[in-house]
Amino acid sequence: MSPLQLGLIVGGVVLVVGVIIYNWWQERRVRRRIAETFRKPDVAAPPAPAPSGARVEPTLRSAAAKAAPPPEDAAAAVRVPEPEYAEPAWDAPMDVIAHTAPPAPGIPVDEAAPPRGIARSTETSAGPLREPDPEIECVLMLQPAKPVAAGALAAGLHARLGKRLRWFGRTVPEGPWQPLASDTRGAFVEIAACLLLADRNGAASRAQLDTFARVIGELAPLLPAAMSVPDAGAEADRAEALDRLCADVDVQIGLTVLKADNGSIPGTKLRGIAEAAGFRLASGGRFEWLFEDTGAVAYTLQNLRNEPFTVDTLRLSATNGVVFVLDVPRVADPVRTFDQMKLAAKRLATTLACELVDDNRRPLDDAALAAIRKQVDAATAALRDCGIEPGSPRALALFGA
Repeated sequence: MSPLQLGLIVGGVVLVVGVIIYNWWQERRVRRRIAETFRKPDVAAPPAPAPSGARVEPTLRSAAAKAAPPPEDAAAAVRVPEPEYAEPAWDAPMDVIAHTAPPAPGIPVDEAAPPRGIARSTETSAGPLREPDPEIECVLMLQPAKPVAAGALAAGLHARLGKRLRWFGRTVPEGPWQPLASDTRGAFVEIAACLLLADRNGAASRAQLDTFARVIGELAPLLPAAMSVPDAGAEADRAEALDRLCADVDVQIGLTVLKADNGSIPGTKLRGIAEAAGFRLASGGRFEWLFEDTGAVAYTLQNLRNEPFTVDTLRLSATNGVVFVLDVPRVADPVRTFDQMKLAAKRLATTLACELVDDNRRPLDDAALAAIRKQVDAATAALRDCGIEPGSPRALALFGA
């Protein structure tokens, strides 16, 4: 055996023995620490007993309690370690601005029940305040290190996340918000990216909110800019609560004009009468009646059959009836608009020798129409009680596809 081989063998034996000794020493050290820990006297005072018959509720410390200094008899206080959370998949750019989710209006901060309404918006159907709406949007704030042009946000401005995405900027601190597009001029010292939390397709999902945060998080270091990072779980809960709220107050009213005895209405005749009454054929396969002052849709006229109206179908076919539809959240004055729609439906039924019926094809007399009008009035009041003005930009966003 050569000296080299002998040296390698001896070195290997020494290494193995060293590892065994080190492991034994570490194990002994840990055992000694455990023993010393359990030999320490227990200084934690037991909790005070509850009065007889009293109910003890589990509680969470409020923010004020967390910020308060420890009591003088600290030895008698039981300390609970704060939970540790996993770091995000991407590094926060530059700095992270503290982000606090706004509490639900009218509900105590400590209460966990979902909100039954949102704060009333300052926007109106006549003209919105073009600014972020944190009640219905997840808002991420960017504070660039120096003013940036809108063109620097191109990657974010053109993002498609499955929900409406709006961008706003301020040219001076605390100044008015300005909607941003790729060709917007100016340099902005503060930027807000706003993702809609819910619409008629449902609530924004956790995946959509995570993607939203990731897109803005990847854009921020390119500016560079400090960025706020809201809790995605809390925002997803807000989206679900908002979606449930909107579902509760989402009302559409339909009045059916039906040809009796299985008769039919020629498409060409229907189109002529509808256009003479002020309707226009829209790309969605329905006729729309618009407000003259705003150009907004007041109500629509749709095929009773599950077929859209087109120029070709109206020329070549007929239908057994049509439906007037009032989308209550999307019109500025639902009750007044219903009155207009009711008169238009009566006139069309008379002109086409049809009956005015409900969804169950029961004739609608004046008493029945008055009852429907009360439903429209109640739905309008419910929307306003929830902080949603019918026909406003907020309502159009929440009750759009």
